Amino acid sequence: MNLSVQALIAFTPILAAAIMLVGLRWPARYAMPIVYVVAAVLALAIWGVPFDQVAASTVEGLFITFDILFIIFGAILLLNTLERSGAIQTIRANFVSISTDRRVQIVIIAWLFGSFLEGAAGFGTAAAIAAPLMVALGFPAMAAVVVGMMIQSTPVTFGAIGTPIVIGVTGGLESSQATAQLEAAGVSFDSYLQLVTAESAIIHGIVGTLIPLFMVVMVTRFFGKNESWTEGLSIAPFALFGGLAFTVPYMLTGIFLGPEFPSLIGSLVGLAVVTFAAQRGFLLPEDTWDFPPREEWSERWLGSIEDQLDTATEKVMSTWMAWTPYVLLALLLVASRIITPFKDALQALAISLPNLFGTEITPETTPLYLPGFILIIVVAITFFLHRMSGEGLGKAVRTSGQTLLGAGVVLVFTVPMVRIYINSDVNAANLASMPVAMGEWVALIAGGVWPLFAPTIGALGAFIAGSNTISNLMFSLFQFSVAQQLAVSTAVVVALQAVGAAAGNMIAIHNVVAASATVGLLDREGDVLRRTIIPTIYYVVFAGILGMIAIYLLGVSAPDLSGAQAAEVAVQNAR
Repeated sequence: MNLSVQALIAFTPILAAAIMLVGLRWPARYAMPIVYVVAAVLALAIWGVPFDQVAASTVEGLFITFDILFIIFGAILLLNTLERSGAIQTIRANFVSISTDRRVQIVIIAWLFGSFLEGAAGFGTAAAIAAPLMVALGFPAMAAVVVGMMIQSTPVTFGAIGTPIVIGVTGGLESSQATAQLEAAGVSFDSYLQLVTAESAIIHGIVGTLIPLFMVVMVTRFFGKNESWTEGLSIAPFALFGGLAFTVPYMLTGIFLGPEFPSLIGSLVGLAVVTFAAQRGFLLPEDTWDFPPREEWSERWLGSIEDQLDTATEKVMSTWMAWTPYVLLALLLVASRIITPFKDALQALAISLPNLFGTEITPETTPLYLPGFILIIVVAITFFLHRMSGEGLGKAVRTSGQTLLGAGVVLVFTVPMVRIYINSDVNAANLASMPVAMGEWVALIAGGVWPLFAPTIGALGAFIAGSNTISNLMFSLFQFSVAQQLAVSTAVVVALQAVGAAAGNMIAIHNVVAASATVGLLDREGDVLRRTIIPTIYYVVFAGILGMIAIYLLGVSAPDLSGAQAAEVAVQNAR
């Protein structure tokens, strides 16, 4: 089977999903079971993947589905608990006191607070927490999900304390091929990983500075009374200020400190600076923008939780008491990732099925280490801290469970389909896995302009897998090899992979489903994708252009050096 045919076959399930979700506007609960069947049949009948491998991949996908649903449940439960306790009303008043302008709230809540959550926990937690919080503050559910998905961009490469680099790139590159080539160039693996981190931070920092402005103009255009781009652009100075307040410390942290903390430090510095500036009206326009009256909202904007909010609450409370659960959440998330004894204790409970059905696939979950468990701990503390009644907490639990059901139906098909895709490298024809086959075909066509397309391959991996980390695991070695063949900087190309994989999270189907579930906005996943594809295209195109500039105009890859050595020289010079 030639490479073009392999790529076409591998692309078929993705094309089917796009047609049904975006073109036909089918609900994901109808589309994704069909896509799962298509992927499984192609894997079995054409790719030659053994049935046991497909079955084991499906079970592995169900394990991951549990992890995702656990996080969603925890996020919804925390919101509903705070709504019942009265904390949301206080938090809403806090944000209104900073600014009643929804554009300012987007920059502070989604871009900065969301980036902090991504840096601390990753795995979709940012959108799962920020989206329902925005709905509670008066955003339409559709707008909250679109903005929440856009959080899944710049901070993602260094999310979950750097997991996409520390685990994804490291795991993807750990091979005799890459190790031998790095040793021949006189570069240690740790040093090389830091080069990739620095390059990723620089590319993200440049491209990501515009993301808060993108968030704002997307909202004013698609959810404003006048459907105006210019109403969003009128706050450009403040939005760009918010972007730089995050990306400057983010880049410096990536260059000098490594992959674990760019998103955390960038968001904390940005929150302090931008909130202080907004309270004093710095760079804010004279006009104030808000959504049209709720009675004018389209039915397609609405989720199910709007009607559950603004219900009777138990009390009105002080600002510090209302914010304490979120402070505890942030502290516990960070502690669970960086305090080794605490981390080890949470990871001690591991449920796994080693070598399932005789394959090399080992489905595993560590439920106590998931952000969902931390969220539930915070809910339990909040129950006592806010002196809630059992009835109030019970209503919060029931409401959260009902909201979760719709997402579960979709994810039990979507994630197993992803795992079949990724594990299709075990087959009778000795073919590469389906995603890699698509990547190899693009590389063959692209030739010397490959850096322009490298971020798109990363985004494709994330679109399929819903994870920057998994995309990096799938494609890092492939990107490294292509760069070697082209005699260009491998560090830049692998960094473009990591950057593109972050951007791809904005259109990852099961991430869209997960974020939508937190606001009760199911069956409209195609509407979300049609909007989030816009910033995704911006991200991968401009990241690719920056890669081309770095390699071919700035001379990052000097003729007398290997790609790795050239990248090291360039980063050292930048420092």
